[in-house]
Amino acid sequence: MDDLTLKRHVEEELEWEPSIDAADIGIGVDNGVVTLMGHVSSFAEKIAAERAVKRVKGVRAIAQNIEVRLSGMARTDDDELARRAADILDWDVSIPKGAIQAKVEDGHVSLNGEVAWKYQSDAAKFRISNLPGVKGVVNLVKVKARPAPGDIRARIEKALMRSAQTEAKGIKVSVNDGRVVLEGKVDAWHDREIAEQAAWSAPGVVAVQDHLKLT
Repeated sequence: MDDLTLKRHVEEELEWEPSIDAADIGIGVDNGVVTLMGHVSSFAEKIAAERAVKRVKGVRAIAQNIEVRLSGMARTDDDELARRAADILDWDVSIPKGAIQAKVEDGHVSLNGEVAWKYQSDAAKFRISNLPGVKGVVNLVKVKARPAPGDIRARIEKALMRSAQTEAKGIKVSVNDGRVVLEGKVDAWHDREIAEQAAWSAPGVVAVQDHLKLT
């Protein structure tokens, strides 16, 4: 696919996504690498724009340069934003109470702590990303090491085979001390995310390195 066609597809996907106001988002495409520019009114909208671009076939990489401008709302002080972040982390039953701490500086939130599963870390980032007043989120939460079954690789490969959305034959899985490496080729960025999710769902996994390439 040539860059002009890919740019048109990206523009159409951003316009199609109802959670995004694409009026102030600029798009550049160079050899399948998409650069997002401009500004949006919330960090959640910035993340939604990135996810929308990842859904487009032919996108090889994304340079995310969108700025968050909190227009139309009063600026939230960092201490108030930190209190709201702490409350929402406590209220989410999928996140172990007290396992994740939030630090706020100029509207940017850093998440620290340790959890048993990657989905708990992802849930924390999702909740904080949707708080009004947040300009950015850095997720530094770690997945704790724990006794792992000896068949992690086999479990991941079976999960990939079960997925109707991923061509598992093109993915090679290797595991060393709970650290998973994914290699091979996939057709779309979404396939990479499915493969990563399958890897993180295996018990005993503490890190996933995605070396998959888009065809």
